[in-house]
Amino acid sequence: MAGKPKVGIYGLTSCGGDQLMILNCEDELLDIVGAIDLRFFPMGMSDNDEEGELDIAFVEGTVITHEDREMLYKLRERSKILIAIGTCAVWGGIPAAKNDVPRDDLKEKVYGERAYYFSPLVPQPLSSYVKVDLAIPGCPIEKGQILSAIASLLHGDMPVLPDYAVCTECKMNENPCLLLEKGVICLGPVTVAGCNARCPSQNMPCIGCRGPVTEANIAAEEKLLREKGFSYDDIWNKLKTFAATAKQLEVGT
Repeated sequence: MAGKPKVGIYGLTSCGGDQLMILNCEDELLDIVGAIDLRFFPMGMSDNDEEGELDIAFVEGTVITHEDREMLYKLRERSKILIAIGTCAVWGGIPAAKNDVPRDDLKEKVYGERAYYFSPLVPQPLSSYVKVDLAIPGCPIEKGQILSAIASLLHGDMPVLPDYAVCTECKMNENPCLLLEKGVICLGPVTVAGCNARCPSQNMPCIGCRGPVTEANIAAEEKLLREKGFSYDDIWNKLKTFAATAKQLEVGT
């Protein structure tokens, strides 16, 4: 890219945690801002330009409202590179989690007699509507990964992200296997790495918040957990908490 790349950081329906993680890059933040032409980042600055072309758009959140969808379409048109940040943007996240309760019933439970005021879309990740050039999962994203991605982009390269399971990181950290040794539901074998096995390293099972690894062996994970005494619903409710839209999980539906 000639000159400083024009960058925007946006949020659809979300908790804002991924944008906050960028702000939490405290030691590196001034270097980042100095290396880019930051045009839009309402969480981090007050003078925002809502028009014009962008070299890179970082987008957090799930497409839930009609406004989300329209914003996303416009961002795709304006941006040379569109990057989904966070599990909500990449997989749909918690808003798109497996839920057997009809959405109209949920609306009525939450909003009562005013439920008819709202006509939300079925929650979907960005890729359901537009081409996504890079997906950085995480709930929230990892500081190291976003810094590495920005550095690669500034050098004119597309970032390379891990494409192996959290189990690999667990073994590198010499953690005991919580699934095999303690018989708990741990999704490390089918979840994409990048967190340095943070939860298992603290003796907590992986809950799959980063979404599935590309070649996840879901059938083997289900078979192993069934042998440990867990029901079909136990397993699939866990698997579809963060990444219900993932193609890798369709084997169980």
